[in-house]
Amino acid sequence: MFRFSHCVRRWLGSALFLLAAAAQAQPGAITVTDLAGRSVQLPAKVQRILLGEGRLLPALAVLDKDDPTRRLVAMMGEFEKLDAPGYAQWARRFPQLDRVPRVGRASSGSFSDEQALALRPQVAILGLAGGHGPSERDRETLARLEAAGVAVVFVDLRHDPLANTPRSMLLLGEVLGRRAEAEAFVRFWRAQLAVVTERLANARPEPPTVFLENRVGLSEGCCDTMVGLVGKLLQAAGARNVAEGLIAGEFGTLNPEFLIARQPDHYIGTGIGALATAQQTPLRIVLGADATPEAARESLARAVQRRGITPLQAVRQGRAHAIWHHYYNSPFNVVAVQVFAKWLHPELFADLDPRATLQTMYERFQPIPLQGVYWTSLTP
Repeated sequence: MFRFSHCVRRWLGSALFLLAAAAQAQPGAITVTDLAGRSVQLPAKVQRILLGEGRLLPALAVLDKDDPTRRLVAMMGEFEKLDAPGYAQWARRFPQLDRVPRVGRASSGSFSDEQALALRPQVAILGLAGGHGPSERDRETLARLEAAGVAVVFVDLRHDPLANTPRSMLLLGEVLGRRAEAEAFVRFWRAQLAVVTERLANARPEPPTVFLENRVGLSEGCCDTMVGLVGKLLQAAGARNVAEGLIAGEFGTLNPEFLIARQPDHYIGTGIGALATAQQTPLRIVLGADATPEAARESLARAVQRRGITPLQAVRQGRAHAIWHHYYNSPFNVVAVQVFAKWLHPELFADLDPRATLQTMYERFQPIPLQGVYWTSLTP
């Protein structure tokens, strides 16, 4: 029985290799350089895509606005797990999304390369340096995919978002044969970033200090923070992150006594809560596709009453805010930069309307309408 099963697996692997290799060999194949610096050969016409993170779907939709699911043959399952309201909105618009096979749950270790190969993708789009799917460090997985003729392309919206979001979107435009759509998005994205960066460069305001709390309510303690991820977006908005130089890597934990002694000018938490589960997770900040303005503000008010946060003068004086956590891995991350800039430099950016920016991005680049609330403050 073992020998028979083993032989079948070998035969299946050989058949998949030949099929994928034939697809790759079609005339007009192109070569691109991905965000890992790898030279990757792609078939001239990509029709079968595997998403190494489900939350890359909005990026895919920028390029395939009518139906971003039509080329999708497999995806990881972290989207519905980590952002259930956002996924639900997509599934209502594209019910077939629920039928797309999941090749893993919410970690690279759960990824099944055997199942992935059985679904015969031409291209696997993966996140650079990992996150919730395979990364360039998963060498055995990459070797198996590439040996079967699957073109593996790495993008990055998370680790160096301001440099790599436009590069990633232009790369995806090449991969999917949607160069014009990618260029239109990148032009708009860069213009919206320049609204903030150029004004800051000219005015040179004093950077206010900020404590950025990571994934508020994930635990009852204090004080998880980050200098990477959302921290990169905060820095671009003219802030001085109090965690800078104090933690190793992109995220870590600060001592509550340090925060009380330092008394940052502003408190900003990232929200991972949902309206549907607010009662079960009352310490989480409610933001996202199902959030309302009232629920968002009330959840922030609850969250800042936690030990270690409530003594901060920024909280007591109303300079406490929250933003949707998933902007750390979104092509719309430039909106977070605008939100931060308006909070931190209200006079300089009095005319800036980040909600209007986000509304325009949805209308121009997404197949679903903008709904929900993605940031809030203690004082309106």
